[in-house]
Amino acid sequence: MIDASKSIEACAAYYGEEASSMKEYLLNGEKNALALENRGPISFEDNGSLSKSIREAYSKYGFYIFEDVLDQDELEDIKIDLENLRTQFPTGPESLVSADGGPAMNAESKSLTLVWSKPLGDPLGGTELANGRHQVKMFEPEAKDDAPMAVPLILLGSLQFSDACLRTYAHPKLLKVAESINGEDFAPFNEALFIKEPGIGAAVSWHQDGVTHWDSENFDEEIHGFNFMAQVYGSTAVNGVWVVPGTHKVGKIDIKKLVKETGSERIDGAVPIVCNPGDVVICNRQILHGSFPNCGFEPRVTVNFGFHKRSSVIGTQGGGIHSEAQVFDDEIIERRSRSIGYAIEARKIKYPSEKPYSYKPFVDAGKSYQWNQSSREDLKDYNLEDLSI
Repeated sequence: MIDASKSIEACAAYYGEEASSMKEYLLNGEKNALALENRGPISFEDNGSLSKSIREAYSKYGFYIFEDVLDQDELEDIKIDLENLRTQFPTGPESLVSADGGPAMNAESKSLTLVWSKPLGDPLGGTELANGRHQVKMFEPEAKDDAPMAVPLILLGSLQFSDACLRTYAHPKLLKVAESINGEDFAPFNEALFIKEPGIGAAVSWHQDGVTHWDSENFDEEIHGFNFMAQVYGSTAVNGVWVVPGTHKVGKIDIKKLVKETGSERIDGAVPIVCNPGDVVICNRQILHGSFPNCGFEPRVTVNFGFHKRSSVIGTQGGGIHSEAQVFDDEIIERRSRSIGYAIEARKIKYPSEKPYSYKPFVDAGKSYQWNQSSREDLKDYNLEDLSI
């Protein structure tokens, strides 16, 4: 694992009189996270279903760390793409031009693409954004004097901007996991990059992702789907997502009350997701989770993409967070699923010796896709129809 000891020291120092308690919290969280029995390679039963031991651990904790999913070549492919993408970022939240004066990567986007923050800030906490699900604001340390005025935190609709991320989206083992958990007709959700640069990366306040089905008579621990979180540089107690294991089972949580009872934002029982580059975390969207500002020395970039059970989406009024609220019907789901088709074909080109995933809804409908310039154009603003529940 990444040695984050220097980052833990540096992070704690930002907390003033609370430095020693923050250091203890980070160290204990790291220790407790590594003691959980919820990590290992992806494995399947003889019938093709996800291994029983993995399913049981995922159900118990609400997250599981698949080790060594992305090999070094695929990681380098993503890193090169990300570096090229950074050169095309707008110069700030109100800008449509990149640093070289040309159009920014999102200059013509109709959908929300970049979420910005002040360095080490918490742009969502305590606001009404995202239906007010980020109920409390995290501590916002003062960044160094040479920090930029604003930093990107989330890049939405990432598949239209990064071919490497598109190819990772179609990783056959990961799609097989999605099938095993959500059924052969699983539906897409949303794709994003989470960017936590060292010394400036912003916080994401404690929250639960789902907004639609908390009061459903069919409520269960998987009704809001899950996210895959592919780690490009790894994840530590300082820069990583923290979760409260098991909270995906308990329904909607009063986070303000929980923080008040705990006495601070350092919630009791929470652990960080600690993992290496190339590991991919599967994380239940109902689990209570969040992240502290990245006051340490290691970067984190997470290639994030999620999937739903079709039964959770069809006929449902969307939550209105990742896309406009609308009732999702077969036509919308089919149209949004084209991202899976394009991704599978793009991955075939890059990895011709790999057995590609076969998506049953396409097979049943006799539908086929190609990956070319026309396909790339078709993906523009595809995230306007994210299946947000």
